[in-house]
Amino acid sequence: MTSPRTKAVPDQLHRLRSGRSRRTGTLITSCLAVCLAQIALAMPATLNGLFQESLQPVGSQLTWISDAFLLPVTVLELTFGVLGDLFGRKRLLVGGAGLLAVGEVVAATAGGVPQLWAGQLLGGLGAAALFPTTLAMVAAGTHTPRDRARGIALWTASLSTGGFVAPVLGGISGTYGSWKISFVIVAALAVVVALVCWLRAEDSSSPEGRSLDWGGQITILSGLFALLYAVIQGPTDGWGSPSVISAFAVAAVFLVLFVLAEHRARTPLLRLDLFRNRSFAVVSVITVVGMFSFLGTAYATSIRIGVIQHQSPLRTSVAFVLLGGFSLVLTPVISRLLERANPRWLLSGGLLLMAAGDFWMATVDVRETSLGTYLAPLGLAGIGYAFSIASLTAVAVNTVPVHYAGMASASTSLLRDFGFTLGPALIGAVALGHAASEFRSRLSASSLDPAVKSAATEVAHAGGPLAVNSVPLESTPGQAASLARDALGQGYSLGYVVCGAAAMVSCLLAVSALRGGWKDTQNTAESLAAVPPAAAAPEPL
Repeated sequence: MTSPRTKAVPDQLHRLRSGRSRRTGTLITSCLAVCLAQIALAMPATLNGLFQESLQPVGSQLTWISDAFLLPVTVLELTFGVLGDLFGRKRLLVGGAGLLAVGEVVAATAGGVPQLWAGQLLGGLGAAALFPTTLAMVAAGTHTPRDRARGIALWTASLSTGGFVAPVLGGISGTYGSWKISFVIVAALAVVVALVCWLRAEDSSSPEGRSLDWGGQITILSGLFALLYAVIQGPTDGWGSPSVISAFAVAAVFLVLFVLAEHRARTPLLRLDLFRNRSFAVVSVITVVGMFSFLGTAYATSIRIGVIQHQSPLRTSVAFVLLGGFSLVLTPVISRLLERANPRWLLSGGLLLMAAGDFWMATVDVRETSLGTYLAPLGLAGIGYAFSIASLTAVAVNTVPVHYAGMASASTSLLRDFGFTLGPALIGAVALGHAASEFRSRLSASSLDPAVKSAATEVAHAGGPLAVNSVPLESTPGQAASLARDALGQGYSLGYVVCGAAAMVSCLLAVSALRGGWKDTQNTAESLAAVPPAAAAPEPL
């Protein structure tokens, strides 16, 4: 006869195996979902050349195609972090993937720029739910430094995998089909991911001390939207235009109101005392500046190869494989280093490589169309990004207690994607502003026929140097296309310099301001975990 103790052993083993299976399933679905969100975010980068040919966007319209997706991602991630903590993260995974699928269908059926913006906006709403929710589920499902390091390494590898899978999908479908097929593919992937999440993900939540902070949500949404609008529209409307100045003023007012609202809120959207933790505060700054550098690099590369040089989306995708592919290849190495090495050196080393790649790219002539020329500089930037994004995410999540995992994940995602949103906006502003001035100077000093100069000036007035660069060469303004190309080359070389400088500043900040290793951050999180959520206040490291 079997004793109760003997029978209990198989039951315990079954529960243990079942728990491991659920955690593994959750990790897999989280990685699939964040990969999907990044694919949708990165897809337009390869297709900018086709958008220019098919839809003829002018001024900032091309920038808004990417930023229409990034805008809701940036301004709503904190809100979705709260919703996941309150009502369960599995629902947000399924709902976010479903909404992303709807947005991709709207974009795929677009006949003009406004509908494409609308589809990107809807897709961005879905991705805004996926980015913080997936990271929070990874953080909540891992309880030791070793498991947390491995989980975060896999999550960041999946994030970066989406960054290079998207251009490959876009490159193949755009070259052999159309840009619309690219959005159809992403919609189909979103449906599959929603189904997998529903079947395999384990639900989790952290409702303690969390509620819907309406004051914080309204003020942060209004402030960030106004700020991003001003940055994106500045080059087109003019930095001194009433609309841009008003937008900056509105942003300043609402961001101050957000800080005041969070100080007074009983259950704030973002605990501002998290930033008293030195590591969390420093990493927050580095996240914005460093991710601005990376996506600014990606955007400049997309415009350079696809729009200026008129190379195919498939050839453009090679550059993005270099920028994003190393995160997947280096995952085992990064995972081991995150367990053992001081994150300050991993982060600063990655940022240094990014800076080196950017400065190198700035020296490459825009008339050089061989992809082999880009292998080394973009490879350096890609390796640097792989180390940087994993280190940033790990430090931010490990320096707070588990019951703040959702808030820290949402905050890290917001800061990362705010930097991502600033990348195309600021680099586009710097590059196109410099290119416009340079083109006017070159055109004025050229020996071209006055009729050609007049026609080219008219085209540039309507759409800038990009429009001149895109007109048929046999047309009258087309005779000035080479001048526009060279001016744009100088403009985007300056953009690479700005990205490199941003990465270098972040590197120096990481070296000088970050202290301690995993043991220190883990001890900090454990000490904070002993304090009730309503009273916990992270101490500086």
